[in-house]
Amino acid sequence: MPSRPIIRFPDPLLRTACTTVTIFDDELRTLVNDLLETMRAAPGVGITGPHIGILKRVVVIELSREDGVRIYINPEILWSSVETMRHTEGSVSMPGATEEIARPKSIRFRYQDVAGEKHEMEAHDFLAICIQHEIDQLDGIFWLQRLSKLKRDRLVKKWEKMRG
Repeated sequence: MPSRPIIRFPDPLLRTACTTVTIFDDELRTLVNDLLETMRAAPGVGITGPHIGILKRVVVIELSREDGVRIYINPEILWSSVETMRHTEGSVSMPGATEEIARPKSIRFRYQDVAGEKHEMEAHDFLAICIQHEIDQLDGIFWLQRLSKLKRDRLVKKWEKMRG
């Protein structure tokens, strides 16, 4: 389970929509394991295929080791609450850069597991925020696009200075 190189902002792959996973095989399981190791090494709490240059609808989330690993293949949001919550977000593709974003506090979503079985569940609070963030990434929406132009421009300038 090797850690793979992470694509860095502003790589255009981070703004490219992903294809649906249709084959649930050992190659998919290897991708999921590599994503988990890459995310842990980053470190981060969520990662998707595009973060390592694989444009497939695969999400791995691990809020904590105790909480366990969550794997979502082809996730899609079915419903989101009107009530929102603000949370500081960032990306493994833009380490050190964070900003507060408001998102729906609760969602209902559908996904498949690594065997291809379909599931539907609700998520609330931090988990809901993480899932929305990662699904945005699968849809080609990098988290910066959720910021106002002023905040986005300021953060990009700060990021460029940090990178040298």
